[in-house]
Amino acid sequence: MAGSTDTTALVLSGGGARGAYEAGVIAGLVDVLGEVAIDLFAGTSVGAINAAYLASHAHRGDLGVDKLVALWEGLSLREHLRPARRPWVSQGVLDVRPFERIVRREVDWGSLSRSLDGGQLRGLFIAALEVATGRTALFADLAPQTRWTPTRDPQRVAVQERITSEHVLASAAIPGIFPPRRVGGGVFYDGSLRFNTPIAPVLRAGADRLVVVSPLYHGTRHALSPTAPEDLDVLFLAGKMLHAVLLDPFDYDLQVLERFNALIAVLDVELGPQERARFDARVAALRGVPYRTIDALVLSPSRDLGAIALEYVRTHRRRFLRQGLGGWALALSGRRLAESGTDLASYLLFDGGFTSQLVALGRHDVRARADEVQAFFGEARAAAG
Repeated sequence: MAGSTDTTALVLSGGGARGAYEAGVIAGLVDVLGEVAIDLFAGTSVGAINAAYLASHAHRGDLGVDKLVALWEGLSLREHLRPARRPWVSQGVLDVRPFERIVRREVDWGSLSRSLDGGQLRGLFIAALEVATGRTALFADLAPQTRWTPTRDPQRVAVQERITSEHVLASAAIPGIFPPRRVGGGVFYDGSLRFNTPIAPVLRAGADRLVVVSPLYHGTRHALSPTAPEDLDVLFLAGKMLHAVLLDPFDYDLQVLERFNALIAVLDVELGPQERARFDARVAALRGVPYRTIDALVLSPSRDLGAIALEYVRTHRRRFLRQGLGGWALALSGRRLAESGTDLASYLLFDGGFTSQLVALGRHDVRARADEVQAFFGEARAAAG
C-alpha cells in the first residue's frame, strides 16, 4: 500500500543538453526542502550522467547539486561541441573526451561504492542499448540488502555489477554523435533509443515513491501539426526523430503507471483479503513481483525547451562564430533551424548561457510547486518515522 515504506527513487531521462534542466530541478528540490533523501537512482543517457553524479553524493543532504549545476553552467561550444578529429574512425561526429573527463573526474566513484556497500544507498540503475542484440541492458549496482526482481521482458537483460564510468558513457553514446562504448564483452549505444525513462527497474527494487524528471514539455499538442515545412530537410527530421525517440515514450510510461494505480485502488475496494492475496500471488508468479500503488512526483518544463534553444541560437549567432567549428556550424544553421521549428538545437547546445537558462527554469518550476513538493516528501518522512 502507498505510504507503507520509505523507499524513494529518482528517475532521470535522456535529452542531451536538456539534462541541465534536470540539474536545475534537483537544485530546486534542495532550495525547497533543504535536504533531499533518495534511496534509489536510475538514469538513461544524460540522465545516467546526472544520476551517477547525484548517487555518488547521496550521503549529502544537498546531493552535491551546486557542483553539478556549476558543471552544466560551465559548458562551452568550443570545448563541448568540438568535432571529432577522425569521425570516420571514432564513429561519432563530436569529440567525446570533454564528457569523459566530466564523468570520470566529477562522479565520486569511491563514495558511490562505499555508500552502496554500507547500505546508505540502495542502488543505481543505468540503461544502455547492446548493439549486437538490440536489447536494453539494465546495469544495476546494488546494496547487499536490496532485493531486485528483474523483468522477464526478452528485450531487456539484467546485469548486476559494479557500475563504472564506462557504463555511464555507454548509456550516453548517441549514435552518430558519440562513438559506441565497450563494456565487458559487449558494445553499447545510448539507452534512450529503447528505454529513455527507466521507471520499471526501481519499482522492481522496492521503490514505492518516484520522483521522475523529464525534459519533455507538456504544452498544447495537436493530433497533426500544420507547421511542418514543405521541404523536410535533415535538420528538421533529425530534431523530430530525437524528440520522438528520447522523450515521447515518457508520456506512455506515466499513463501505464496511472492506470495500474487506478486498478489497484479498485481491487482494494472490491476484493477481500484472501481474494486479494490470491491475486497478488498469481501476478507475482507471472511477472516476478505483485502490483503496488506508486506515488509519483513528476517534474517537467513549464516552457518549451526547443523554443528556448531556437531563440538562444538566434540571439547569439554572432558569438557562436567565435566558438570553434561547432559554434560556427550552429550559427550558420541557425536560420534554417528556426524555419524548421526543429528541436535539434536544444539537444546539442552545450553552451553555458543556454544551460544556465534551463537550470534556472528547473529551479523555478520546483519552487512554483513548493507546496506539492513539500507534501510529497513530507509523506515520505512520515512513513520513515
